[in-house]
Amino acid sequence: MRHVFLIPAAIAGALTLSACAEKAEETVERAFQDVNVVDESNLNDVMLTVADPNEAVQYFTRSTKSAPDRIDLQRGLAKSLIRAKRNTEGVAAWSKVASMPGATSEDKVNLADALIRNGDWAKAEATLDSVPPTHETFQRYRLEAMVADANKEWSKSDSFYETAMGLTTTPSGVLNNWGYSKLTRGDYAEAERLFGEAIRQDQSLFTAKNNLILARGAQRKYTLPVIPMDQTERAQLLHTMALSAVKQGDVQTGKALLREAINTHPQHFDEAVRSLQALENA
Repeated sequence: MRHVFLIPAAIAGALTLSACAEKAEETVERAFQDVNVVDESNLNDVMLTVADPNEAVQYFTRSTKSAPDRIDLQRGLAKSLIRAKRNTEGVAAWSKVASMPGATSEDKVNLADALIRNGDWAKAEATLDSVPPTHETFQRYRLEAMVADANKEWSKSDSFYETAMGLTTTPSGVLNNWGYSKLTRGDYAEAERLFGEAIRQDQSLFTAKNNLILARGAQRKYTLPVIPMDQTERAQLLHTMALSAVKQGDVQTGKALLREAINTHPQHFDEAVRSLQALENA
């Protein structure tokens, strides 16, 4: 009889061990899931920042196919498409994100940005109009300023640029955009000032340097300003100034500036050479 009682006890022990083993496996599985979530999050960040944009598009395309309802992955795909300059696809991706449960006002702002990049200003304006006024971000006001520029609503544009300036610690880009807005309006002196401010904020911003030369050239100021530049940049800026002089009708000044640009450039400056040849053969 003693052996009869041993069998249930052995079974109970085995069941207990089995339950413990299953519980341990569940704990380990949960631990690995947690690690995988962390790893995935890090990988997503890498793909959105330092990875090749087209590789990031492929990664998020695969990820969204596996989990189509995850808005974070859909955002990653949309951002990657814009980074890869695939703007038409980016518009479609951001439109999808903006319509998903859990979408935010920032998603609409990103959709407006994609629409502007794709040249659809009317839809961009309508999208921004649908964003609550309480959503006050640098990106929102930067885009609002660009839309106002496109509509030639200059007072609105200035107000939006000024607001955007107060919402960022790196205003060089918005200063450059604001300067270009002034340049478009024919306010060359103010454009020159704003481009100078942009360069003081970011000495590597060559676009602002080139725009500064355009603003000075429009005022017939044919000397390079005192700004940081290497030898190649100096040659390129002299070339821009030369073309500005020719546009103003100061052809001889333009030729002299082109010769200086060619002599300044550390390598063969083919573009300046072609420009000078065209003027001399005219």
